Amino acid sequence: MGVNKAILIGRLGKDPEIRYTQSQTPVTNFSLATSERRKDPQSGNWLEQTEWHNIVTFGKTAENCSNFLKKGREVYIEGRIETRKWQAKEGTDLWTTEIVAN
Repeated sequence: MGVNKAILIGRLGKDPEIRYTQSQTPVTNFSLATSERRKDPQSGNWLEQTEWHNIVTFGKTAENCSNFLKKGREVYIEGRIETRKWQAKEGTDLWTTEIVAN
C-alpha cells in the first residue's frame, strides 16, 4: 500500500492536444513547466531551474483542458505519476513518465 500523488503549479509549454481513443474517449496531452529559484552559495547569484512534466488527461477533464487551457497559462495540476514502456520499431525499449491529471 502506498500513495502516488502529484501536485504541480506551473505554466503550459504548449496548447493541449486532444485526440480520441477507438472507443471515442477524449485524451489530451500537454507539457507543464515548473521552476524553482535558489541562491548559489558560492557566487550569491540567483539560479532558476526548470523541470518539464508531461501531462495527460481523459474524459471530461480532457475536453475542459482542450477548451480552456492555452500555452503560457498558469495552472494547478493534481494527479498520479505513471511510467509506461513500449517497444520502438527497431525493437528497443522506450519509457516515458507522465502525470495522469484528474
